[in-house]
Amino acid sequence: MSNRHLARSIAMQTIFEWDFRGQPTAGLPAILEQNISEFGVGLGDEKTFSADIINGIMDHLKEIDEIIVKYAPNWPLEKITTVDRNILRIGIWELKFNKEVPPKVAINEAIELGKSYGGQASGKFVNGVLGSLYKDMFPNGEPETEQK
Repeated sequence: MSNRHLARSIAMQTIFEWDFRGQPTAGLPAILEQNISEFGVGLGDEKTFSADIINGIMDHLKEIDEIIVKYAPNWPLEKITTVDRNILRIGIWELKFNKEVPPKVAINEAIELGKSYGGQASGKFVNGVLGSLYKDMFPNGEPETEQK
């Protein structure tokens, strides 16, 4: 497992616990620290990536949840499983707000989280929601990225 994937897994576990416990925002740093110490041994510099994901989601939570509602119209937000809801939050944050991650990587990573932590249909559900968002964001295909 790559360090970035592990960092996403830790972020997902952290916001899952936050959501499951009734969204006590003040408790997020302690939940993250506990998850990093338990699951992120050797994570190194990517520890900050987990925190960046969580902070980004908190900064844009209302907008992210509105996107989930828009792209999963048959599923009220509270009826989506806690795991799937938080995987979608990560995927949407990376797709819309984190310009460091290529859009297709964000989608693929979210699908993998769904397959690892969700139910049988989680990967397909996450793919459907994020794929629809991607098509609306890039109707003519993904723009060319600068070569370094």
